[in-house]
Amino acid sequence: MKIKSAEFIALSACTMTLTALGIDIMLPVFAEVRAHFNLPQDSTATAQIIGFFFMGQIAQIIFGALSDRFGRLAILRVGFPLYIIGGIAAAFAPSLALMYAARFLAGMGASAVFMTTIAGVRDRFVGDQMARIMSLVFTIFLFTPIFAPFLGLAIISVSSWRMVFLTPPLFAVVVFLWSLRLEESLPREKRVALNWASIGQSIRNVIGNRIFLRYTAITTALFTALSSYVSSSEHIIGEIYKSPELFAWIFAGIGLLMSLCSLTNSRLSSRYGARLAIQWLLMAYTLVGALLLLYTLSYGDPPGMLLFFIGVAMLMALNIAVEPNSSALALEPMGDMAGMASAVYGTSFFFIGSFLGSIISHFMVTSVLPLVIAFFVIGLITLALVLTDNRPVSTQES
Repeated sequence: MKIKSAEFIALSACTMTLTALGIDIMLPVFAEVRAHFNLPQDSTATAQIIGFFFMGQIAQIIFGALSDRFGRLAILRVGFPLYIIGGIAAAFAPSLALMYAARFLAGMGASAVFMTTIAGVRDRFVGDQMARIMSLVFTIFLFTPIFAPFLGLAIISVSSWRMVFLTPPLFAVVVFLWSLRLEESLPREKRVALNWASIGQSIRNVIGNRIFLRYTAITTALFTALSSYVSSSEHIIGEIYKSPELFAWIFAGIGLLMSLCSLTNSRLSSRYGARLAIQWLLMAYTLVGALLLLYTLSYGDPPGMLLFFIGVAMLMALNIAVEPNSSALALEPMGDMAGMASAVYGTSFFFIGSFLGSIISHFMVTSVLPLVIAFFVIGLITLALVLTDNRPVSTQES
C-alpha cells in the first residue's frame, strides 16, 4: 500500500532513531549494571556495551550489497529481528561477555535498518526534494540524545535497568509492524547481480582513491573521540566527577548543542563550500582541544567540571558539524561507485572509530586526561589531513 509523504518521513525518522535510542537511553543505568555484575563502581567495562553496538555496524557493507540485489525491504526485515533479538538477549545476558555479543548483534540489526532507510529515501526522492526529506528525518533523529537519557531515568525510577534495556527492542517491534506498510523502493529491473568478485573489485577501487581515504580518515578519527565520549559519559559524570544526578542534563545539553550546530552547518557549507567549511571547523576543533589540554595540565586531572564540559560540548558540536562535509568530500569523486563507497565509508568510521574509542575509554578509570589528549591529537591529525589537500577548490565543489 502507498503511504503519504508525511507518514514516510515519520516512519523513516523512527527507524533511524532506533540506532540512537539503542545507545542513549541506557547510559544513565550503567551504575546499576555494574552493581548487577559485581563490578567496581569505577570500572570502565560498561563503556564496551556501547562500543560493541557501534562495532556491529561492520555488517553495513554486507547489507549494502545484499540490498542492491534483493531489495530494501528484504534487508530491512532482516535488520529488525536482529535488533530486537540482540536487545532482548542483552537485557537478560548472564555475563558481560554475552551482553557484548548480544549488543554486537543488535548493532548489526541497527546497521541494516539505518542503511536501508537512507537507501529508501534515495530511491524515492532526488535532488532538492531528497535533501529536504533527509533534513527533516535527521532533525528528528538528532533530538534523540536530548530526551533518551531522561526517558531512561524515568523508567528506572519505576522499574529495573533491564526494562531500560528492553525499551529499544520493544519500540522496534512497534516500528517493525508499522514498516509493513512500506512498498519496495528498488524495482527488480534496477537490482544488480550478486557477484562477489565484482564487489571485491569495487571495494579495491574505492579504497584506492586517495581523496576518499583522506576524508574517510578524518571522519573515522573524529568518530573515535565521539564514541569514546558517548560510551564513557556516564562514568565521567557519575564516577570521576561524582555527580550522577547531573548526567541526563549534561548529556541532553550537549546533544542539543550538537543538533543546533548540525543545522547551522548546512548554511555554512552552502555559503562557503564544504572544503572551506571543514578547514575552519577543524581549526576551531584543534584550538578548543589545545585549550582543554592546557587547562587540564595546568589545573589538574580531572579539571574543573564546568569548563571541562563547556570544552567537550564545543568539541562534540564541531565534530557533528564536520561529518556532513567530510562525507560529501569523500564521496564526491566516487561517481558510479557511490553506493559501495558509502558502505565502506560507514563501515570504516563506525567499526574502526568505535574500536579505537573503546581503547581510550579503557584508560579513563579515574582520569579524563586520555580523552583530552585524544581530542587534541585527533584535531592535529584531521587538520593536517584537510590542509594538505592541495587540489583547486573548483575540482571538488560545485
